[in-house]
This record gives sequence, C-alpha cells and structure tokens, in this order.
Amino acid sequence: MTDGGVMPIHHLSLCAGIGGIDLGLRRVVGNIRTVAMVEREAFCCANLVKAMEEGELDPCPIYADLLRFPWQKYRGVVDIVSGGFPCQPFSEAGLRKSTEDDRHLWPHIKAGLAVLRPGVCFFENVEGIATAKSPGYHSVLHNVLCDLEEMGYRATAGCFSAEEVGAPHRRKRWFILGLATADSDPCDQGEPRRASRELPQEG
Repeated sequence: MTDGGVMPIHHLSLCAGIGGIDLGLRRVVGNIRTVAMVEREAFCCANLVKAMEEGELDPCPIYADLLRFPWQKYRGVVDIVSGGFPCQPFSEAGLRKSTEDDRHLWPHIKAGLAVLRPGVCFFENVEGIATAKSPGYHSVLHNVLCDLEEMGYRATAGCFSAEEVGAPHRRKRWFILGLATADSDPCDQGEPRRASRELPQEG
C-alpha cells in the first residue's frame, strides 16, 4: 500500500527509450509504480538510471532483451503494460520491411501480454505503422488492434502530433490503447492476481 492506503498500480515499461511514456503516465496516474523496464540501448539505459537516481522515475530492474524477458515472473502483478516498440520497420525514413524486419517485436509483445493479462495496454509508434503492410491485415496497426481485440481488450488508436501540445515541430505518432473488457479475465484461466501484490525478487 502507499502512504495514503491506496494500492499502487503496477506498470511494466517495454522498449522504454529514455522514459517518455513513463514520465507521462506518472503525470496522469498518481499512484502508478513502474516495476520493471526493458531497454537494450546503452545510452537510453544510462538516462533511465540517471532519472531513477534523481527521483524522476521509480527505481526498478532494467532488462536488456525483450525476447528473454521473464513474463511468467511478473504474472499477476502488472496492471499496465506500455511501450514504444521499434519503429524502424515502419518508418518512412527506412526500408519499410515491416513484418519481415527482424526488429518487428509486436509478436513477442503479444505473446507476453497473453501471459501477463494486464488490465491496460498502451503503445506508441510512428505514423507509418498505419500503412506498413501486415499479411492478412490492412496494416500493422490493424494487426495490433485485432490482436488486442482477440485477447479480450477493447482497442482503439489515435494519431496525434507534438504540435498539438505546443511543440514547435509536427512529429506525428500513433497511440494505441487496449482496455480489458468487463467479461475478460485479467489473469488468464481465472488465475487471480497475487493477493499480497508482492513483486518478483531479483538476483
């Protein structure tokens, strides 16, 4: 419990970058606590650690490899999963290999969500995700939304620019939100969340 007796909302940050989504969530969700991060870039990790030391982000373990992340270890603990998964496969500035690009991590994130079953999923990506092709779907964005719906989430997405919130540049980004539906089990197969909300022990 927090000092005010309110149960913290546990957050897992995937492809955390320098913590932009994390800082945004802290501003709008007062009792949120990040319990783990995944980020492979050394520069970003150094910035995350610095932000933790300065009290801007919650101290937590940082995992370097999403493909090796111990999803089962955090099952029943995580309420929100966020992430700015790699945009290079979809960016207009790249080759746009889309789902054929080795950096396309959505299938791995989807598999992790199936284990964790968080109540809320929140992801960010570049404008090109809405036109990047995905076999069997209109686009990768359509693929992500359909996958979330199939897993029991009410899914929606919106494209917003930095200019809309006062920045001097356009920088359009898609934001994807998945909310567990009332009749979906927040933990697969009826398994309840950990009653004591204890976090995994590291080491």
